[in-house]
Amino acid sequence: MFIFVCFIYVYGIPCQGQELDKELFRRLLFCTRYFEGWHTQSTTPGYIGYGHQIQTGETFPIELTRKQAENLLVNDLRKIYRMFKSYGKDAYLLTALAYQIGPSKLLGTNGYPKSLLLRKLENGDRDIKTLYLRFCKWNGRAVKSIRVRRTVEMKLLYQP
Repeated sequence: MFIFVCFIYVYGIPCQGQELDKELFRRLLFCTRYFEGWHTQSTTPGYIGYGHQIQTGETFPIELTRKQAENLLVNDLRKIYRMFKSYGKDAYLLTALAYQIGPSKLLGTNGYPKSLLLRKLENGDRDIKTLYLRFCKWNGRAVKSIRVRRTVEMKLLYQP
């Protein structure tokens, strides 16, 4: 546990001029790691560690260590956070969602329209719980475990 806490403080440094909220980032990291679980290339091709999607040109050892996976997760979350930092208090919640579904489905790129959730936030309406909890489907069907994940993310990362 001590190593994990030290790890968070090392990676909790300012991000492009805006200081990360260390506590919220710690919650984001913990929640994502818990719900993603452990991925290996043999069990989930294209994904490793705590849900890192292998990009073209990336190579990894067959047996990834927990520390390597944690580093990948921190880097992935920080990269996504930078995409949403302009949403202020909601950036951590949006980062959690985008890590699982992909930023394109929220931002409206790669053939997707901008999500209603982002449009609502951009209009200054932060009453987003219902919309956020709608992101619990897989192949068009609502999945209970994803709904649980969204509920936990709301409780841990939403700041009224």
